[in-house]
Amino acid sequence: MDTTERPRRLFLRSGLALAAVIANGQVSGVQDPTERKMPDGRIQSDVILKAEYEQNVKDSHTLADLAKSIELDFEKNDQNVLSLDILKKLDEVDKITKRILGRVKK
Repeated sequence: MDTTERPRRLFLRSGLALAAVIANGQVSGVQDPTERKMPDGRIQSDVILKAEYEQNVKDSHTLADLAKSIELDFEKNDQNVLSLDILKKLDEVDKITKRILGRVKK
């Protein structure tokens, strides 16, 4: 092995090891240079994630209320009667579910 080749190999190996550590997020204080900050210093992606989480919680409560309401509507109606109100509520359930799925799949 050539004497210049050994330091070069060590350098390349240490560079690969450092790249692996950074990729795994094991180095503290390393920030993504593409991170955008809000005027108040918070990271924009964190703010968006928190807002989406809060909206998902709110929508899930709305879904639970609609489901209970639909259940009560079905219980009080005859088997041969399907009210327009139930259809509207089911449509609203579908819309809310799609909104939640859209936020979760991002």
